[in-house]
Amino acid sequence: MSFADRFARARAQMVEQNVDMLLLSVGADLPYLTGYGAMPLERLTMLVLPQDGDATLVIPELEASLVNVQPEFALHAWGETEDPLNIVDGMLGSATNIAIGDTTWARFLVGLIERNGSRTFQNASNVMTPLRAVKTADEVERLRAASHAVDRIAARLQAGEIPVVGKTEKWLSDELARQIVEEGHGKMNFSIVAAGENAASPHHHAGDRVIQENEGVLCDFGGTMFGDDGIGYCSDLTRCIYTGTPSAEFAEAYDVLFEAQAASVAAATVGTPAEEVDRAGRDIIEAAGYGDYFIHRTGHGIGVEAHEEPYIVEGNTDGLVAGNAFSVEPGIYIPGKFGMRLEDIVVAADAGPDPLNMVDHHLAVI
Repeated sequence: MSFADRFARARAQMVEQNVDMLLLSVGADLPYLTGYGAMPLERLTMLVLPQDGDATLVIPELEASLVNVQPEFALHAWGETEDPLNIVDGMLGSATNIAIGDTTWARFLVGLIERNGSRTFQNASNVMTPLRAVKTADEVERLRAASHAVDRIAARLQAGEIPVVGKTEKWLSDELARQIVEEGHGKMNFSIVAAGENAASPHHHAGDRVIQENEGVLCDFGGTMFGDDGIGYCSDLTRCIYTGTPSAEFAEAYDVLFEAQAASVAAATVGTPAEEVDRAGRDIIEAAGYGDYFIHRTGHGIGVEAHEEPYIVEGNTDGLVAGNAFSVEPGIYIPGKFGMRLEDIVVAADAGPDPLNMVDHHLAVI
């Protein structure tokens, strides 16, 4: 999808939402439209996009050379002695209904309100979420490439090609992170490694605990793979391995998890409410007696951010549409004993659910 297409879609959504001006600063919306991600600094970077008229990227002069300027927007570089909020305020003109990036620093929003209290501000997600939540065919293929890259890492892990026993969680986490970049990602976003009882904490921080024989190890990792346009798409994958002979309790729980994850993937058809995808796997986990140990939603959308719309959770009654991309990752976490999660990225497609991760879903015994 070209930058022109992205700007056209954003403007069409602005018309639908009756938004006069779109202001995007730090966060994922700015690189989604421009290919440039603003550094989270006290110096303001902000795209000023009118519903009808020329767009301008207001940026500190010392960072202007980092931008690959596109025909869809001009660059206004401001010097150290200038007030960038005055520049933006002047560009807003008579605009009264303004959508501002959800993650814009509060100091900038407050400053704009102080300059003109008659303006109405709303979250830019009202404009951008409908665009980003539905992926084009090109975006799906970029997600697929990122997913296949982490698949290759997981396959090496499952085959025992990456040392595990005797290594610390942190060592393995760092090794997975290194391989994420080696496999073509521009950066690592996260690398969770949790051994034994630590895996009962879904977002455990890898530490100095040494991985032992005869225990489960949960590995959840992903990064961002950038294209030539500067826009990155994320990967996110979870697989579990066992360093020896699984206990009957662990094996039984994993069989339930395996069935539940497959059921939620199968349920992820166009038109199905997101909450029903959540229920498909959750019902299986609850029926097996593990309901109290599945303590998070089934999934989250993914794209230029690792977590974005749509969320696969009870209460989300929106039906899936073709192009929605999201994780399906049920888990079972028993405090003091073990934890497990099984995660794929899936795209809702007219032909049926399209899983992007293909590496073995069975419990790998190494």
